Amino acid sequence: MSTANAPIEEIYRARSKRSKPIRNWVFITIGVMLVIAIILAGLSFYQATRFNSNVTINDVPVGGLTAGKALDKLKGTSLKNRVFVGEELIIDEKDTKMAFSSQDTSAIKKLLKDQWTFFPNSEAKSFWLAPKKTDEFRNNTMKTQLEEKLLSMNENLKAPQDAVVKLEGGKIVISNSESGEQYDIAALLKDFTKQKYSSDIHLGPAYLKPIEADNPIIKEEEQKYHAFLKRTVDYKVQDKVYTLKASELIKDAFISKDDVVTISGSDIQNKISEINNAHSTLNKTIDFKTHSGNVIKVKAKGYGWALDVEKEAELIQAAFENGEKSLSATNIYGHGWTNEGIGYEATTNNGIGDTYAEVSLAEQRIWIYKNGKLAVTTHVVTGKQSTKEGTHPGVWYILFKSSPYTLKGSAVGNPNYSVKVNYWAPFTNDGQGFHDASWRTNWASNAYLNSGSAGCVNTPPSIMKQVYDNLKTYDPVVVY
Repeated sequence: MSTANAPIEEIYRARSKRSKPIRNWVFITIGVMLVIAIILAGLSFYQATRFNSNVTINDVPVGGLTAGKALDKLKGTSLKNRVFVGEELIIDEKDTKMAFSSQDTSAIKKLLKDQWTFFPNSEAKSFWLAPKKTDEFRNNTMKTQLEEKLLSMNENLKAPQDAVVKLEGGKIVISNSESGEQYDIAALLKDFTKQKYSSDIHLGPAYLKPIEADNPIIKEEEQKYHAFLKRTVDYKVQDKVYTLKASELIKDAFISKDDVVTISGSDIQNKISEINNAHSTLNKTIDFKTHSGNVIKVKAKGYGWALDVEKEAELIQAAFENGEKSLSATNIYGHGWTNEGIGYEATTNNGIGDTYAEVSLAEQRIWIYKNGKLAVTTHVVTGKQSTKEGTHPGVWYILFKSSPYTLKGSAVGNPNYSVKVNYWAPFTNDGQGFHDASWRTNWASNAYLNSGSAGCVNTPPSIMKQVYDNLKTYDPVVVY
């Protein structure tokens, strides 16, 4: 070998020595990368198929478990079924198994995917999942028990008091509301249905709230009272109408939520008494203008009427409560045979009217007027004064008419008599009336003093039919 090629060979040997470490390093790097890739692939597979270490589902730890194992663990977990309201335990039922089934597999896998991280993660993470299969105990039995328990508890707790609108003393008053201690059962049951599927159910205390005075509901109720006070009832008595106003007469009232009005205090009865005193004739002393033009005072006896104030007040109160606009007096009473009021329709001549019979004891004469005009007049003989059997003074009325008729009764000196008459028109409840007296011979103007009747008005037979024909049942008879 020539000396000229020696440097080249040396250079080649030197390069060969340096290339061996480089190749080794490449192989090592590739090998390491392959190992890392295998580790990462395995880690990725592990992470993709298992839950991270601190993951829980419905408070059940599922860290390191596959979806299938996690589901098995959930299926085997018991629920303690306790319900708390605030800090108070109100239901502690027997344990039941969670209602998870194979139907929940896809939901578990979704949670697995949602919690996935490339590298293992120890961060705590809680998931909540309701099983697709209905938990009959939780959803029905336990919910019913909760409602019953709350109802029972409320019975011993103070109820809230709503603000209330009332009419008191004639003024609209709104009372203040008051808080209570009773639970709002509807709200708690609603909260129960939204609770997480865990052993312990914690419900935030929810209490029934009263309706406050500034609530629109109260304002609306207040307007009802204002409208009620504008009500009026036109009350007709005989030919006069009185407009009765709620604002003047109603003192205490309450209007319910369904608009039912209840009146508990009013001046209605006082008002009806006032109207009754102005119109009624029962038991009153009446100014009566006689045939001669003289005005005398005569007491209403059998004749007359009055309002039953209490019953009329009840009807008017009901009219105000029901919103009725008008009402006519209907409860009329008096001293009639069946306690009926007589003369309600008569509005002239101080309540006697223009058709009546007038009997003067002093003059021993009668006058019968029809519609204000004299129809018939005649002398008569009234009850015997000497034996105190005189015809009773007062305003009476024709009870009935009968022709013929047999008079039966008693008189001084004749305790049991029976007399037939052609015409009979009684006007007192004790048997005094008009009748013909064919047996009478003494028709003198003073005959009544010692030879009068047993109380009846003896009328001459010659004119009795005319008298009888001009009288009708319920006509007033004024005796003075």
